[in-house]
Amino acid sequence: MQGITVTQLITSNHFKNLTPEIDTDSIVITVPDVNRPALPLTGFFAHFDNERLQVIGNVETEYIGLMSPEEKERIFDIMCRFRIPGFIFSRNLKPDDILLQKCREYSIPCMVTHLPTADLTSELIRWLKTKLAPRISIHGVLVDVYGEGVLIMGDSGVGKSEAALELIKRGHRLVADDVVEIRKVSEVSLIGRAPNITKHFIELRGIGIIDVKALFGAECVKDVQTIDLVIKLEEWDKNRDYDRLGMDDQFTEILGVKVVCNTLPIRPGRNLAIICETAAVNRRQKKMGYNAAKELYNRVNDNMVKSFEQHEKERREAALIEERRRIGEEMNRKVKHKMSGSFETIDLTDLPEHYGEMERNECRIESESADLDVLTS
Repeated sequence: MQGITVTQLITSNHFKNLTPEIDTDSIVITVPDVNRPALPLTGFFAHFDNERLQVIGNVETEYIGLMSPEEKERIFDIMCRFRIPGFIFSRNLKPDDILLQKCREYSIPCMVTHLPTADLTSELIRWLKTKLAPRISIHGVLVDVYGEGVLIMGDSGVGKSEAALELIKRGHRLVADDVVEIRKVSEVSLIGRAPNITKHFIELRGIGIIDVKALFGAECVKDVQTIDLVIKLEEWDKNRDYDRLGMDDQFTEILGVKVVCNTLPIRPGRNLAIICETAAVNRRQKKMGYNAAKELYNRVNDNMVKSFEQHEKERREAALIEERRRIGEEMNRKVKHKMSGSFETIDLTDLPEHYGEMERNECRIESESADLDVLTS
């Protein structure tokens, strides 16, 4: 079972051990959480979290001071028989003598720290979750690119280490090469680091092992990095359709956590370092709320809407012109019909006395605006 010893706990968090005679190397902590035993101090032990570290603060200490010696003896004896991993007192509080006696009797460490209770519990839970997090080792390269943890994966010899070396030359930092130890520190977070034996080393085929820290300086390496993006390198397959827009993110799952994954086909002449760098910046932009693919999609949609609206406007204008032309022709037809009907029903008795005399005299009127008064005079 994965766990950490109480000795590691004391050393890493600078706790003061009040029971140095107890072998803390043999006591293993397996639960990444703590407990404040308020109810157990009253004698209620149902659902007691005995696998957790017990944190004693001001409230618990004040209540212990109100207990009788017989009650302390009974309660502390029951608590210690649960074989808890240890007691931790915050704010440099002094443990009760009867509690210390029971701790020595049952070989339970008792520690004290200057931290306030709230700070102690939060920091202790964070530290325990990191140390006891589920872990896995993956073949790949982890690089810090502009603050984004990029895990480069692929078959052996595909060019992972070469891409990482070029990224280092461009000012980015190496975390791990060849083997990456990944821990799940929360339901949505993964951190990666290098095994101590391969820390800061890169293996290049044809050259051998190089020490990145010695060659390029301490600013080019990093111990721990969150994993924000996975890039899978694979040989180019002309029969496979690769994503060319990036509208929707693709994911890969590591220890139950989904991580954004980009698959990059490898062809001669492709600069993998620049592509990886661009992928990291693009991922950072998406986390900030900007998606270039969606921006292009919106522009295309806006352009299509504008084109459709312009087409509809031109269609309506053409329809309006056609309607006006039709109405004009209809009105002209009606006017002509009325005029022709009027000419057919002219009463000859209404004509002037000399109407048509000039035609009979073989005379013509050239003006279209002849004065009838002159003709009839």
